[in-house]
Amino acid sequence: MLKPGDRAFTEDTEIRLVGADGELVGMVSYTQARAMAVEAALDLVLVAEKATPPVCRIMDFGKLQYEQKRNLRSQKKSNHAQKVKEVKFRVNIDKHDYEYKIHHAVEFLSKGHKLKATLMFRGREMAHKEIGFELIEQVVKDLEEHGTADAKPKLMGRNISLTFTPTKGVKH
Repeated sequence: MLKPGDRAFTEDTEIRLVGADGELVGMVSYTQARAMAVEAALDLVLVAEKATPPVCRIMDFGKLQYEQKRNLRSQKKSNHAQKVKEVKFRVNIDKHDYEYKIHHAVEFLSKGHKLKATLMFRGREMAHKEIGFELIEQVVKDLEEHGTADAKPKLMGRNISLTFTPTKGVKH
């Protein structure tokens, strides 16, 4: 009849009993508690095993399990995975194209998504890395009111990348 842990009780073990309505019944023997649970057509559930004396409650164990599963499901629904959106730039980007990509980046950040800004080098463009870092710094300045840069821009291979986290004042 005892559900979680199924700790072995002797017939005269004293337990603290909580009734079906939630109020404290008091200290009773295990056999009395079991008889009260059978009389109420409910289960005797061990609530606090490590307490001295152990605490048991008269309740419907199936209903408890159902409610715990339902709460777990609703918690999973409220926890949405954060998506990472990416905006790619080139070193010789036109002014209009740059503004268009910044507009999209602002849109992503305002929706609560993380953003990865990547600047790609091709061929001999690698000889002028400083131009790439200047462009990435301009991106940081343009996005600073919408999101914060997680770290300094890093050159990895032929790309400079940087991630942004949206500021707290955005709607999700």
